[in-house]
Amino acid sequence: MTSLAGLRVLDLSRFIAGPYCAMMLGDMGAEVVKIEPPGEGEYARQALPAVEGQSLYTFIVNRNKKSLALDLRHPEGLATLRALIAEADVLVENFRPGTMEKMGLGWEAVHALNPRLVMARISGFGQDGPLANKQCFDGVAQAMSGLMDMTGQPEGPPTMIGSFICDYTTGMYAALGILAALNARHATGRGQLVDVSLLESALSMLMTAIPQQLLFGTTMTRVGSRDRFVAPSNTFATGDGRHVLLVGGDDNMFPRVLRAMERPGLIDDPRFATMASRLAHRDAVEGLVADWMAGLEADEIVRRLEAQGVPCAKIARIDEVVHNPQLAHRDAIVRLPFGGTEVPMQGVTIHLSDTPLAVRSALPQVGAHNDEVLRQWLGWTPAQVDALRQAEAL
Repeated sequence: MTSLAGLRVLDLSRFIAGPYCAMMLGDMGAEVVKIEPPGEGEYARQALPAVEGQSLYTFIVNRNKKSLALDLRHPEGLATLRALIAEADVLVENFRPGTMEKMGLGWEAVHALNPRLVMARISGFGQDGPLANKQCFDGVAQAMSGLMDMTGQPEGPPTMIGSFICDYTTGMYAALGILAALNARHATGRGQLVDVSLLESALSMLMTAIPQQLLFGTTMTRVGSRDRFVAPSNTFATGDGRHVLLVGGDDNMFPRVLRAMERPGLIDDPRFATMASRLAHRDAVEGLVADWMAGLEADEIVRRLEAQGVPCAKIARIDEVVHNPQLAHRDAIVRLPFGGTEVPMQGVTIHLSDTPLAVRSALPQVGAHNDEVLRQWLGWTPAQVDALRQAEAL
């Protein structure tokens, strides 16, 4: 048994945020049908690197889905989509605002067509407002939200975070909103609109930056790898050319750091005696830690800190991450057959005791489930499917 068994989801989305949202529902057991153009499918399938002609980029966010290749510019293709919407529980789309309305499938239209439908609309800036129609990708949201200005070294330029964090976070918010709307539907019998944006998702990750700015007029900006609130908590170079992240700035942890450094008497230095004094003299306290780490190998530093119960980690390269024994134990990396290849990817992140999530299938080939979906969702005969194919709408 799975959490969302029996739930039908139509995924009209492309790139990351929308597909990732629909993928999460698929991981929870929903039947997810990805609607994409016939032929090459969604544009992101062409991105490199590729495995057996399919982009790894799309493998990561399109597992546990069926593919229905449907030409939505064709009247019969659009009519077929309308019929599918009438049978769906959830519709996920991330077109630019107004696109679904031009297709005659805005919220009011689909709600009238299927009052139980939950429609998730994912966009850069939301479905309304002065920037609603502005084009947006993850980097744009990072730039406009302040995330980039908060990322990087103080003396360096604003820096993008090393992943499409706004896309992934927005996809998660959309999935969360869908689950909330489905729960409300149990009581009301009615679906509702879920409206999430990349910019607001980015804003949600700004910690105390918004209240600090509006209450005190202080602008949060780049501090590198430093913790903004305690010291020492930073990344330090080691004697073997690696780096170790140390989180040891509060009054409970700092004496442990000193014991690992074999300098416990430094706690009597008034500069280092309290969290506030250490933060005021962070250059000095971090200088002591930096000098200590510069003389030791990273693994030895981690061993000494962990022996004292100090949170720390050697900064792992990806070639080390894929062999992490904890991740192996948790099945955090899975391998899915695709053609003649096994494609490794991240596994499920949420672990439920009674209705576990699972990765059941890899990225589907474009249109691989055309006949199956039209037969099972709409009750079509082979002749009806062939007629749509002959009309070049499938």
